[in-house]
Amino acid sequence: MVYVDTSVLVPLCVKEPKTAAVVSWYEDCNDELASAAWCVTEFASALGIKQRTGQISEEQGASAWQAFERLCAGDLQLLSLETATFHRAAVLTLDATTGLRAGDALHLACALEARAKSMATLDDVLARNAKRLRIKPLAF
Repeated sequence: MVYVDTSVLVPLCVKEPKTAAVVSWYEDCNDELASAAWCVTEFASALGIKQRTGQISEEQGASAWQAFERLCAGDLQLLSLETATFHRAAVLTLDATTGLRAGDALHLACALEARAKSMATLDDVLARNAKRLRIKPLAF
């Protein structure tokens, strides 16, 4: 299973500098894809920020949201988050040397609990920590 971070889901649905690389990976991927249900909120937040800052229009945001919903319904398994997952994420963030922020720690804790073999992320800090915990970060 490949754990997919929101940093990859956004350029799958919104035109960004890494969109071509992410779309190419997605089209060639035959693995099971999963992400924490938290990615739904995080994705919506990213769209809201992009709209508020004028990076995308309301129509582009609506189109991206529809594409994301299709992705979740068809190719992306959404993993539920238990209290223990939040605690594990908290423990990960307590180590200041990791550089992890709360949301990324939550993704990492979920990937660990799901026993993901690899992680699709564009976040360097998350990729470095995934590798440290023996989850192979994918290169884009």
